[in-house]
Amino acid sequence: MLNWWRELSKRRRVRFWRGVSYVVFVVLTAAFLLAVDWARVVDTMFRPEIVADQFPDILLIAAKNTIIYTILGFIGGLALGLVLALMRLSQSRPFRWAAATYIDVVRGIPLLVWILLIGLGVPIALGIRVPTTFGPGALALSLVMGAYMAETIRAGIEAVDRGQMEAARSLGMSYSKAMIWIILPQAFRLMIPPLTNEFILLLKDTSLVSAIGVTVTTKELTRWGRDGVIHSANATPLVVAGLVYLLLTIPMTRFVSRLEKKAARSR
Repeated sequence: MLNWWRELSKRRRVRFWRGVSYVVFVVLTAAFLLAVDWARVVDTMFRPEIVADQFPDILLIAAKNTIIYTILGFIGGLALGLVLALMRLSQSRPFRWAAATYIDVVRGIPLLVWILLIGLGVPIALGIRVPTTFGPGALALSLVMGAYMAETIRAGIEAVDRGQMEAARSLGMSYSKAMIWIILPQAFRLMIPPLTNEFILLLKDTSLVSAIGVTVTTKELTRWGRDGVIHSANATPLVVAGLVYLLLTIPMTRFVSRLEKKAARSR
């Protein structure tokens, strides 16, 4: 037996252990599937009448609000991130320090803490309330996403060949005009895949907005599912909410994958 193993090439040994791992995985999976009480799982997590009760409100209210929070947070974060990225690339040292400090502080504190501070702490401390129904949650998401997008945008700008700026300046364009009309269009084309990934992450992070309180008409998917669990004493509403998340995120994930492959072929 030992001699047989020694005679095998390294490639065949890798194939052997890979086959063993496949067999072990199949055996463990089959054992798990046989041990689960599927009738109980269906009754507590996939009850058909509760699934039917979730529609169409889970789409018309919860999914709609999730998308609204995501779009508002993304637009605000993109605008703030662009400003911070330009500050990081500025020749002014105070601008660079201010942007770096903001980015490090915001990224170093969990998103949930920021949502609670902006939604609850600021109104209590300063007596200022963010207007509109979606304002507090969207503002918190924008402020945090701006810090993350700033680094993505900065990397995209730096990925553009420096000769582009030099050529634009040699033609008499100012730095700001060259940045707006020459550099940023090329940079954003490179940033589409990572920014789309940020959008997907933001869509899932909207689940934290409910920590500052929501109304019946402003519930997002996670809060909708959690309230449904409390109301029905069954996990089915939360499972349905998770499936709606997948319905929203999987197409975007596939879109990002296609963009990345296209970018790789172009390079």
